[in-house]
Amino acid sequence: MAPTSIADSDPFVDPIATGNDHEYAEGSTLPVGRNASLTLATDSLIVLGAQLSGKKPCTEDILTPLQMKTSRDEQRAIAAVYGLPAKTTQAIPFFSILWAELSDFDITIQYAKTTSKDVVRVASVNYFVEKPQESYATSWVAKLLDRAYGESQRRKRMKVLINPFGGKGSAQKWYLRDIEPIFAAARCEIDVERTLYQGHAVEIAENLDTDAYDVIASCSGDGLPHEVFNGLGKKTDATAALSKVAVVQLPCGSGNAMSWNLNGTDSTSMAALCIVKGIRTPLDLVSITQGDKRTLSFLSQSVGIVAEVDLGTEHLRWMGSARFTYGFLIRLLRKTVYPCDLSVKIDIPSKAQIKEHYRRELTNHAPIDDRRGCSYSETTGLPPLTHGTIASPLPSSFTPVPSDKLGNFFAGNMALVAPGANFFPATLPSDGHLDLVTIDGDISRTSAIKSFLAVENGNFFDMPHVNYRKISGYRIIPKGQKGGYISIDGERVPFEGFQAEAHRGLGTVLSRSGHLYEAEGVLPRAGRGA
Repeated sequence: MAPTSIADSDPFVDPIATGNDHEYAEGSTLPVGRNASLTLATDSLIVLGAQLSGKKPCTEDILTPLQMKTSRDEQRAIAAVYGLPAKTTQAIPFFSILWAELSDFDITIQYAKTTSKDVVRVASVNYFVEKPQESYATSWVAKLLDRAYGESQRRKRMKVLINPFGGKGSAQKWYLRDIEPIFAAARCEIDVERTLYQGHAVEIAENLDTDAYDVIASCSGDGLPHEVFNGLGKKTDATAALSKVAVVQLPCGSGNAMSWNLNGTDSTSMAALCIVKGIRTPLDLVSITQGDKRTLSFLSQSVGIVAEVDLGTEHLRWMGSARFTYGFLIRLLRKTVYPCDLSVKIDIPSKAQIKEHYRRELTNHAPIDDRRGCSYSETTGLPPLTHGTIASPLPSSFTPVPSDKLGNFFAGNMALVAPGANFFPATLPSDGHLDLVTIDGDISRTSAIKSFLAVENGNFFDMPHVNYRKISGYRIIPKGQKGGYISIDGERVPFEGFQAEAHRGLGTVLSRSGHLYEAEGVLPRAGRGA
């Protein structure tokens, strides 16, 4: 008869920790209260039995849509082992556990509990621990926190910026209701400041003591993170500051692309949980030179139909996200073209090569310092521009691209530019490349509409008339037009030529995975289906 493993015979044992580590397996369960226990399972904390006297019994609570793999059948089996009814079984994903501590023989575990589809609220379980178990309980709590946080830093020190005009004036309310309780339960150190005018976040970040904070969190749309990156970029030790302090977004604006890409949500409470558990991740930043000015871009740059739809429909904000659809279709019917002179530093020219590049990154779990790709430690301010500025002679490494009939020029550093708008499925946070999409403006209206629909259904990348390249720099100069729109991270800049250059891993953010965006990529990743 084949030997039975611990994992086969005991549903409480974490299969990852089986093998010969019998001592660890035995240390996974903590008896508490009367006929109750807390067990470290594979992906979750299993709570069996009633809480302290006077409190309601635990009920099954599976925090969705966060990852939770303990099935209902498993939970019933676990309860059966201890002779308890299944309704007293509670499964709390490690990802949702905010903090745990033992004080005066009471163990308290605070976690984020689902209250509706996209909302989590702080909840807790509390039990009495017998005195002989105190030492063991202390080590068990340490194991729980190790499981709960993994690579993520605990008790993050955060500078929180609130745009009081964000979310139609609701940012302050959302912060107090949805975000602050989660940060407090996770024992984060919080310093809150409200921005008073456009550009205020630039000043705050420029003057920030980067030794005192781990994170700058913006309760806003994408505009405030753009300001924060540029404020850090103005510091005398800009490269060190950008690598030291992670920039994150708590989605409280009309454009929340940063949160969608890094957290996979625009829910304020879910985003707060994701930031508490976020893993430090290097992020490519892009230097934009226009006139005599140099700025940093973290999201995207666009000229043509996307820029017009983004910036030319501000008067239709009352339509919500539908304004983008309306603006896009109107311009498609007009078959508008945006002629320009375009030259590009092409790094990966074909879609097949881009897919192979993306495939390699799916299994890349290198440490954060290795993922930056190069060191900026010897640089005091921003890194020098390898290709010069817009005023410099055209770099010899740039290839001219015919663009007299250009309909759309869109360069992206993140996959999603809006919910469901995955224009750049091959983007990676720190591969040193921008993803460039160009489409001619004189394609048929049928092809144009198919392109629009393909963005949402995931077929955009493979469409034959969509030119998709990975690049590290470009120069674009509009021509034959009296005026128009250029968008940098959703902000309007003068309608004149500019040059862009990517810097690998110059910035830092927090993400769920540590190396990928939450959007669907050009290839499926493990656990997301074929």
